Amino acid sequence: MHKCRYKQAYLFPSLKRFIMPAVQPPCKVLVSGANGYIAIWVVRTLLEKGYSVRGTVRSEDKAGHLRQMFSSYGDKHEVVVVEDITKEGAFDEAVKGVDAIEHTASPFHMNADDPNELIIPAVNGTVGILKSALKYGQSVKRVVVTSSGAAILRDSPTPSVFSELDWNEQCLEILKEKGREAPNMMKYRASKTLAEKAAWEFWKTHKASIGWDLTVLNPPFVFGPAINAATAPSGLGTSSNMFYNYVAHPNSNGATNEFLASVGTAWIDVRDLAGAHVISLEKEAAGGERIIVSAGLWKWQDFIDAANTISPPPKLATGGLPKGNPGAGTGHPSTVHLCNYDTAKAARILGVKYRTIAETTRDTLADYETKGW
Repeated sequence: MHKCRYKQAYLFPSLKRFIMPAVQPPCKVLVSGANGYIAIWVVRTLLEKGYSVRGTVRSEDKAGHLRQMFSSYGDKHEVVVVEDITKEGAFDEAVKGVDAIEHTASPFHMNADDPNELIIPAVNGTVGILKSALKYGQSVKRVVVTSSGAAILRDSPTPSVFSELDWNEQCLEILKEKGREAPNMMKYRASKTLAEKAAWEFWKTHKASIGWDLTVLNPPFVFGPAINAATAPSGLGTSSNMFYNYVAHPNSNGATNEFLASVGTAWIDVRDLAGAHVISLEKEAAGGERIIVSAGLWKWQDFIDAANTISPPPKLATGGLPKGNPGAGTGHPSTVHLCNYDTAKAARILGVKYRTIAETTRDTLADYETKGW
């Protein structure tokens, strides 16, 4: 039986009124969608820091990789099956006896015809786990939800800097107007925006009667090594698959030099995002906060240039690295970044240290080489 310690920070010591206690090892943390690209790094980081972890997956088939990877942690790691996160009460059993929740399960792909393919699981999965925490999570002290920069930014013809005060209403307007005909990226952005809005609404409605608070993390594009069960590049998630196609293929999978130099917004290494998830459990000040976590700006050319500085060059099954137009990315006088984020809140509350483009590129290509990709 784990014994969870809480750090209590008193606002008014004489009245013993305290800020929501931060969660500390060896507390037990529930991680939803634990076999996902981001979630499995969250599981690993939690275990390495001394937490106990209960992960949820959609089927028993998806549990094997997790059990094998984390077998050395014994009973500090467990996996349970939640077949359909959109079903009422799906997480009721999973939340029992945990001290915190990391909710990462939400679809990210660009293949949805009906927007509800993305919106229903994103919204119902998020609200569903909060409902379960309300009913059965008596020991839960904090819930951290993975949202996205997609719930914050909006497309603009001029450079913009977005903060936690911004909401992506643009994608909701486009979806209302065009429905199924809306661009797939707008469908995805709408799913993240609506899910996050629903999470905050639920928490604000019930916060007077619950023992936990809510933190939401808003990362931009996520890159870095994959430790989930992808056996081929085709099994990588959306952002990872793009990285493989544009940075590890000799001709960047047919992308033009202009595309490689002009496309890109902000990013974070998956390992730094996982670290931010864990820190968000531990910092009292993170409670009730929406926090953008971003390492900075990128264009595909930046990652390509970083790849070409690696010595000796990685031996990839693709046959070599692309070149693009060296130096044409971030830092070139003609390069324009239309979207950037104010990350002052993350620096103040979480103190996240971010990996560089060079570090992430080196480690990701080394991962491909190890896998024979």
